[in-house]
Amino acid sequence: MEWTPEPHELADLELLLSGAFEPLTGFLGHDDLHAVHERGTLADGTPWPAAVTLHLSAEVSPGDEVTLLDPEGLPLAALTVAAQEPDGLVSGPIKGLGAPEHGPFARLRRTPEQVREELGGRAALAVTMRGPLDDLSEIVATARDLDAVILLLPLAYGEQGPAVVRAALRAQEKLPAGTLVASVPLAPREEPEIDLELREHVATAYGATEHLAGPDPVHIPGPPHRRGLVVFFTGLSGSGKSTIARGLRDVLLELGTRTVTYLDGDLVRHLLSKGLTFSKADRDLNIRRIGFVAAEAARHGGLAICAPIAPYAATREEVREMAESVGADFLLVHVATPLEECERRDRKGLYAKARAGLIPEFTGVSDPYEEPDDADLTIDTTHLPIEAAVSRVLDTLKGGGWIR
Repeated sequence: MEWTPEPHELADLELLLSGAFEPLTGFLGHDDLHAVHERGTLADGTPWPAAVTLHLSAEVSPGDEVTLLDPEGLPLAALTVAAQEPDGLVSGPIKGLGAPEHGPFARLRRTPEQVREELGGRAALAVTMRGPLDDLSEIVATARDLDAVILLLPLAYGEQGPAVVRAALRAQEKLPAGTLVASVPLAPREEPEIDLELREHVATAYGATEHLAGPDPVHIPGPPHRRGLVVFFTGLSGSGKSTIARGLRDVLLELGTRTVTYLDGDLVRHLLSKGLTFSKADRDLNIRRIGFVAAEAARHGGLAICAPIAPYAATREEVREMAESVGADFLLVHVATPLEECERRDRKGLYAKARAGLIPEFTGVSDPYEEPDDADLTIDTTHLPIEAAVSRVLDTLKGGGWIR
């Protein structure tokens, strides 16, 4: 079978293949993970600081081979399955099938072997970076004391990766001649101590005889009215969510202070998700597509308005994570008009068809709607005019500083 790992898993895969994660030869299984968590070693006692794991949603058996693909569908490695846990965790050795495709600063994505060869056995002071270096004097003094070459290792992972590499190149210009730079796709770990241990291990793999950890970046978000925002309406068919969403779009276009992208559920079904059914799998895929487009609009500071039914809590949470992963804000609006009122309106005749069995898997009739418990705003339009509902959303945006 073929499988595309998650971004942090792809980063770990690249470091496994490059040798930066030696002595690991693949993804860790139950026994090794238990030992890592309990003792900071592998099951055989070899020191190792962090979990390096892969999850599959499909079932596999020991001995199966899984081709691991990059997001473009190119094969990167073959995983021979050793075991799969009930939660989908898969362990086993890997074999490289192709070099990863790199985007910005591809020339600096060098392997440990290449860097060690350039060092030629010289002492090296490695500085791992997730943000700009505040004080270069300490690095220069330490390198002088050690008679060592300075090796900057920008940990270029995720959206901020290119910025970290740029910071390394700016620092290189101010450091002694011969300072080296190699970009490393190391995903951060949540526990600071474990993250530091893993950085030290990677630095050693790149030939460092000493290691300094640069400061983590301090993220100071811009003012809300300049940040990307996804306003995500959810509710039953006939609840009024699309009408409120269109009204909000119109008001924002009249104000002219934000770039607005509007993604209505019905409109998306005719274009972005044409051909999808109303099965749970296809409904989830439809919402993920809406979430992806909305997050891309918000990534660049835009305001995206979405108005699908979005009946499942887990998929709504995925969309929230998509937006927040690109540095955007997310506002969930639950249009909580009761089923009885939605069915009474039934402008499209959908509820009548669903009750007659003509529409299978219809939300609220033959398929569930999971009411959100994390909504930022809840509106019931039973006795509330649309203009008033739009004003409530607008007031929320003003109160949060997203519009001025």
